[in-house]
Amino acid sequence: MVYAGWGDPTRRAGLPPHALAWLHREIGSGPARPAAASVSVPPSRLDLPGAHTDDEVRARFATGSSYLDLLALRSGSVDAPDGVVSPADAADVAALLRDCSSRGIAVVPYGGGTSVVGGVSPLRGSFSSVIALDLSRLDQLLDVDEESLTATFQPGVRGPEAERLLNARGLTLGHFPQSYEYATIGGFAATRSSGQASTGYGRFDELVLGVVVQTPAGELRLGRGAASAAGPDLRALVVGSEGVFGVITEVTVRVRRVPEVKRYEGFFFRSFAEGVAALRAMEQAGVAPDVARLSDPDETRVQLALSGASRTQRAYLRARRASCFAVFGWEGTTVTARRKASLSVVEGALSVGTSAGEKWAHGRYDGPYLRDDLLDAGVLVETLETSARWSSLLRTHGSVRSALAGALPGAVVMCHVSHLYPQGASLYFTVLGRQSDDPVGQWTAAKRAASDAIVGSGATITHHHAVGTDLRDWMTAEIGPLGVEVLRSVKALLDPAGILNPGKLIP
Repeated sequence: MVYAGWGDPTRRAGLPPHALAWLHREIGSGPARPAAASVSVPPSRLDLPGAHTDDEVRARFATGSSYLDLLALRSGSVDAPDGVVSPADAADVAALLRDCSSRGIAVVPYGGGTSVVGGVSPLRGSFSSVIALDLSRLDQLLDVDEESLTATFQPGVRGPEAERLLNARGLTLGHFPQSYEYATIGGFAATRSSGQASTGYGRFDELVLGVVVQTPAGELRLGRGAASAAGPDLRALVVGSEGVFGVITEVTVRVRRVPEVKRYEGFFFRSFAEGVAALRAMEQAGVAPDVARLSDPDETRVQLALSGASRTQRAYLRARRASCFAVFGWEGTTVTARRKASLSVVEGALSVGTSAGEKWAHGRYDGPYLRDDLLDAGVLVETLETSARWSSLLRTHGSVRSALAGALPGAVVMCHVSHLYPQGASLYFTVLGRQSDDPVGQWTAAKRAASDAIVGSGATITHHHAVGTDLRDWMTAEIGPLGVEVLRSVKALLDPAGILNPGKLIP
């Protein structure tokens, strides 16, 4: 059966009574919205030898993992690709692209299916049929260079398997986004992913040393040596291209030694501004933790409520005017010295010990499961993110909060800062609200308002979720009309028939 939720359904714990009571007090009692018992798809229109056209297989590749995707699955009826093709190697991918280009069949590359911006929606564009290109069989670690600290993967390797293979050699990639358990190496590259420890390990685009890409026009092999001055870096055309230019079939990444020690610690700050100032001070002094995550007052309040914090604990925090929770994590061989250096430039940090930090680390991948439970209760729950420079970060935070609150009266709007850079940081928003009778239109209008606010504040339309269909209309504001024409020109050269992932990324 097609599961209308995230990951392994046996891991869902359900909302505890205190969490349900809090939801009813905070946003009101909405109608329960259980998922439909089954999912139906339209008849296939595909004529392509070797493609899987079984309805259940097609339904499994029909959506990503956004709120709108889950609403569609829960409704019991989704659009779906007309077929699914699972190539065995790069040569199969190249041959398939040539065949689909000549036949006029759209192709949507599909890795872990964790896109939350419509990046794997089976859009046909101008074509009569569309296939999902399932990359799960390209799942090998091809090479490890322990002297150079590099590893080469095929695109279908999932995050945990990549770590298992590297850990066996004493190495780590260190890339742990919330989608880590199901997302793939190819997806990390295609979306310019960031992990929860990216402040220390770097964004995924910073880890990519080389890529091999199959396009309808031929193969691209990019990345030599340790660094190059041989003209513009064409890897940047591929990393973040979301499958609209080609299909990634190899990724060579920088790796590190497995850290000997990990320390995650919880802190509180008296205000969001104070916490932001502390993050900036650490990052600009070159002593930031590998994980640095600061929740605003509303996110902190919700975390305490849903975790079942005792009255004594809350009274302790109120007495110290502690309103914003933070997690700092240090990894490596000199953790004690690094922690001391980080905190030496920080003012106002109240440590609440490693148990709070370890609790966050232990549950860092549980959020999507909680979302499924909230959807069962008729709750609107979704996220969006951006990044801004330090000088405008608080202004962007306020603008986006106001836009979401205005579009969703009565909703709880939460945010945290993470992914630090010397010039700024990311802002990650989560919304909880009561679903309306038109939940799709409700969230679409809210996200449009938030996206307008993001662009209006001078921030980036996405920091790590990529563009897909959801944010495509704001790409002109992001890169300008000439920038859009550059993307269109590259698309026309590498994919003359326009079969690759129609409707994504490029306005």
